[in-house]
Amino acid sequence: MTYSFVVEPVSVLDFDSEDELIDRCKEWNLLPATATRVKTYQYKRNGLTLPVEIVGYVDSQTVVIQFENKQQHCIHPAYLKEMQTAAFGQRTIAPVEAAKAEDSAEMPEETPPAENIPEEQASPAGPEAEAAIGEIPSAPDSTDSAKQETPVAPQKKAAASKKKAAVQLPEDKLVITARVKEFTTVPNHFSDNDDEVIIYEAVSVEGHDLAIEEVWSSHSATLKKLELNTGDKVSFEAKIVAKKLSQHPVKYKVNNPSKMKKIDPALLTEDLQ
Repeated sequence: MTYSFVVEPVSVLDFDSEDELIDRCKEWNLLPATATRVKTYQYKRNGLTLPVEIVGYVDSQTVVIQFENKQQHCIHPAYLKEMQTAAFGQRTIAPVEAAKAEDSAEMPEETPPAENIPEEQASPAGPEAEAAIGEIPSAPDSTDSAKQETPVAPQKKAAASKKKAAVQLPEDKLVITARVKEFTTVPNHFSDNDDEVIIYEAVSVEGHDLAIEEVWSSHSATLKKLELNTGDKVSFEAKIVAKKLSQHPVKYKVNNPSKMKKIDPALLTEDLQ
């Protein structure tokens, strides 16, 4: 079963460890200061109560949760906290609910008149909608929404579906060879320092013919010990996931690369020839 209300993240910042996840949850007031372990949260909507886990974040105001069917959804941490209360859905949550047009159906007293529905659907609002810019097609301006909503939305949905189906990623760990293209950084909203990453090109996956030219990974302390340089050809084992690198046109990430080693430069020269 899939959920049509899901706002999928364009890119997700992962937690380096369970300790970091716990610290972030404390910052978002999703865990008490004395907590030593993570917990399962509840997502409530239209009479449903669904167990979810926090798997990452987009920025300081957008948490990424994952349902049991593996769908990921962007949500404001304060709103997720409100969902954990027994009274959620039985009283008005004005500051947060006003910013969550997609969840307004839970509040019967705030249900808009029928003539206003097209405008509301055409204007995404709140942190959840903002976090998904780039993943979900932009809606037309509110002044034109009534005329354009029916023909435009199906076309954009079809285009998005076609784009997602372009590459079928194996779920197992893969043996990968690639060449180091670039060392760069991406913003980390929870730190004074940016996150260091590596972009790889000329990607080849043993036993698979995947249309993937570039991937990226975190430049971890373990990888730094290899003293990689631009142009180095490497081999490693990792799982490839569809996770776009922030501010870069690289759509796929390698998670926790292991057994990484440099390939002899002489072999690299032969490959380039």
